[in-house]
Amino acid sequence: QPQLEESGGGLVQAGGSLRLSCAASGSILSYNAMGWYRQAPGKQRELVARITSGGQQNYADSVKGRFTISRDNAKNTVYLQMNSLNPDDTAVYYCAGDRIARTFWGRGTQVTVSS
Repeated sequence: QPQLEESGGGLVQAGGSLRLSCAASGSILSYNAMGWYRQAPGKQRELVARITSGGQQNYADSVKGRFTISRDNAKNTVYLQMNSLNPDDTAVYYCAGDRIARTFWGRGTQVTVSS
């Protein structure tokens, strides 16, 4: 069972930055795409950013220009650099890895942005 483990969450003031990391137990190249999702209290989980094995990236409109997804194939790690954070970014952030048959999820890391 592949495992994905997020880290880097925490409490930050509005306008601040955080970098989330997602470490995979195996090669991230075994996934068609890797992504970051988030779920705020009382809301549905939503896509934040996604990067394919070919390097194509896409972002939610709400984070474009503020968040950047990247990956280090040698370290089997995917990152989410989050800048200019605001309270609306408060959520549990989940890492996901897509394969043909299914999507694998991490347990999530809490990001809280204070005003």
